[in-house]
Amino acid sequence: MNFNKKYLVIALSMGLAFNVAAETLTRDNGAPVGDNQNSITAGSNGSVLLEDVQLIQKLQRFARERIPERVVHPRGAGAHGVFVATTDFSGITAAAPFADKGKETPVFVRFSSVIHSKGSPETVRDPRGFATKFYTDEGNWDLVGNNLPVFFIRDAIKFPDMVHSLKPSPVTNIQDANRVFDFFSNEPGAIHMLTWVYSDNGTPASYRKMDGFGVHAYKMINESGDVSYVKFHWKSLQGIDNLDADEVAKVQSKDFQHLTRDLYDSIAAEQYPQWDLYIKVMSPSDLNNFDYNPLDATKVWANIAETKVGTMTLNRMPTNFFQETEQVAMAPANLIPGIEPSEDRLLQGRVFSYSDTQMYRLGANHQQLPINRPVVNVVNYNQDGALNTGSTMSNVNYQPSSEGVVGDESARHSTPSLTGNVQQRAIYKQLNFTQAGDLYRSFTEQEQRNLIRNLSGDLGSVQNSDVKHKMLSFFYKADTEYGTELSKAVNGDLAKVKKMAMSL
Repeated sequence: MNFNKKYLVIALSMGLAFNVAAETLTRDNGAPVGDNQNSITAGSNGSVLLEDVQLIQKLQRFARERIPERVVHPRGAGAHGVFVATTDFSGITAAAPFADKGKETPVFVRFSSVIHSKGSPETVRDPRGFATKFYTDEGNWDLVGNNLPVFFIRDAIKFPDMVHSLKPSPVTNIQDANRVFDFFSNEPGAIHMLTWVYSDNGTPASYRKMDGFGVHAYKMINESGDVSYVKFHWKSLQGIDNLDADEVAKVQSKDFQHLTRDLYDSIAAEQYPQWDLYIKVMSPSDLNNFDYNPLDATKVWANIAETKVGTMTLNRMPTNFFQETEQVAMAPANLIPGIEPSEDRLLQGRVFSYSDTQMYRLGANHQQLPINRPVVNVVNYNQDGALNTGSTMSNVNYQPSSEGVVGDESARHSTPSLTGNVQQRAIYKQLNFTQAGDLYRSFTEQEQRNLIRNLSGDLGSVQNSDVKHKMLSFFYKADTEYGTELSKAVNGDLAKVKKMAMSL
């Protein structure tokens, strides 16, 4: 999220204004779109429906925008390791990695930058991906998260638009703060994530010295069928270390790939990085007991205890970057018995989108690649396709059959009850600003000054006064000091900011 101010006038002169006459939004077949802001769900808290053609088409088209580089998370580094369970968590989940204290599960972790391109400097401000593939004895489970606990948006239907705003302009190919904040001025729920990203957490000093989060709520199911909602948190045993703006400049002048180099060097020196995995647990009956929606990806579960369930150690680097790190295919759809997606709307979209993206990038048989291949036998009737290395010999490739494979009753999906009507509207209890204010107040004075410095650099370059002041009113609503200091830093009209904040 670094922008070159000298190109702003050029960009604006080329027609990057935002007051053009509105046209009707359509799908690719020309049909008008009724609602491009909310996914279609089964009731207010129900799952997203597959019949939401606009959502599916947006995600499909978005995943196919670039080849072969990942559209998001293009630059990354990976390492092999092992996860060791430190407690018996079987009372909460039947998932294999947590079944027995002391159980070991091989893992592969890919760290990454989200927005910037494959060849970008690793010093740029960006969320960092923290994705872990568990090679369990019940199949592969991918925990695909970030180094920050929340996200910008709460509905997957907005994801392509959000990334488009963060990527370079389609006209100039220059990243432009005007486009970024034009989008986020219409997304007040993003203030929490923006506060995280523009803090020094947006420029980590080391992959080893940052935490990881699953971001979304998931479901865990035990052998009795009891359901719990959970959130995952990797805590770095190396501590947290970030770079301020001055340190970023110094590091970039010496080494634009410091994160990858640090990871490789530490493992080569047998200084193996470790993270403890903690899980927060919530009963389904408690979901409505908060002033926010716990299934909202823009929120943290504050004041809920965490339980340590295991420790991960990374102890081996890939022998070939492309064959392993570049071809590893992480997807939230890679689930195992005992773990299911929650009704989180952003997660529901990712369950489809990530797998679809990997099929586009690597082909339908990408899970046969060594880095993606499960440690258990794969037995199904998916067949043919490019680069299929299977060894099918049976004449039966259909089910049911008198001599074919059968399902496992214990692996059946849970059966939550549903109420309400099919709908297409935003969630209730959005509470857009409270946690952003809590986060600001949790920072030290120096961290607060760094946040204002980092954020004002981009927000101060926004040419549209209405967009700038709308953003300032969001930050003021989160915390009056936060909004006041930021307004001063970008020469905003504080009286106007206060008046706008009163209407939020």
